Amino acid sequence: MHEVPDEQAGPWALVRAAQQGDTAAFGALYDQYVDVVYRYVYFRLSDRELAEDITSETFLRALRRISSVSYQGRDVGAWFVTIARNIVLDHLKSSRYKLEVVTDEVTDSGTAPFAAPSGADPGPEQQAVTSATRDALLSAIAGLGDDQRECIVLRFIQGLSLAETAQIMKRNEGAIKALQHRAVRKLAQLLPNAWR
Repeated sequence: MHEVPDEQAGPWALVRAAQQGDTAAFGALYDQYVDVVYRYVYFRLSDRELAEDITSETFLRALRRISSVSYQGRDVGAWFVTIARNIVLDHLKSSRYKLEVVTDEVTDSGTAPFAAPSGADPGPEQQAVTSATRDALLSAIAGLGDDQRECIVLRFIQGLSLAETAQIMKRNEGAIKALQHRAVRKLAQLLPNAWR
C-alpha cells in the first residue's frame, strides 16, 4: 500500500473513518465529490434526471463497497468517478442509449473551464464572449467520439491527472496521452475558425 501524500490525507482520512462506521465521514465525502460525479455523468448523458439517479446510485454503491477501497496512489474522487463510469456504461449498453448534443446546461454549476474569474463581476461584453466561447467549445466536444470526449471531460473538465484518467478508462498512460492528443487536434478542427 502506498503512503498517502499530504494533499490526499484529508479525503483518505474520511474514507478510513467511514470504513469504521462514521456516517458523518461518508456524508463529508459525498459533499466533497457529489458535484464532480454529477458533472461527469451529466456530461456523458445530457439528461439531468438520469444524471441525478446515476449520481445517487454511485454513492449507494460506494457506501456498500467502502470497506474494500484502499489508497492506490489516486484521489478518492477517481474512485467515485470510476463507479459512475461503470454505471453509465451499463446504462449505455442496456438501453442502446445514443448520446445527444451536449448543451450549456452542463455549466450551470460553473465548472472550472467555464467559470467566471473569481472576484470578477463580468460586464455584458465579457459575458457574451464567455458564453459564445463556452457554446463553441461544448459544441466541439459533442462532436468528438465517445473515447475522445470522455478523455477530454476527465482530463480538462474534471481536472484528473493522466494516471487517474488511465485508471478510470482502463488504459495505460501512453494510450491516454495519444487519445488526448488526437482529441485536442480534433477539437481544434471542430472549433469555428474565429476561435482557433
